[in-house]
Amino acid sequence: MKLNHNFIVHNTGDETLLVPTAEAPFHGLIQGNKTLEFILNCLQEDITEEEIISAISAEFRGNADEIREDVEKTVSELRRIGALDE
Repeated sequence: MKLNHNFIVHNTGDETLLVPTAEAPFHGLIQGNKTLEFILNCLQEDITEEEIISAISAEFRGNADEIREDVEKTVSELRRIGALDE
């Protein structure tokens, strides 16, 4: 899977924004933290959900179950708004 080209990632320094273009199927704004930023950066290239989980686990300390849950929840939301090409 990969981030749909109709979505733009913008980092304000304090938060990460996922901004849809006019052609995107979703019209709204997604705000997130460093975890969202990391996931969206991973999605710049074709990657699997398991590879994202592994990358976050290697980069950050945390409970493996919580990391998996956070990634699954984020990917599910990105799918729901049409932000992923699969």
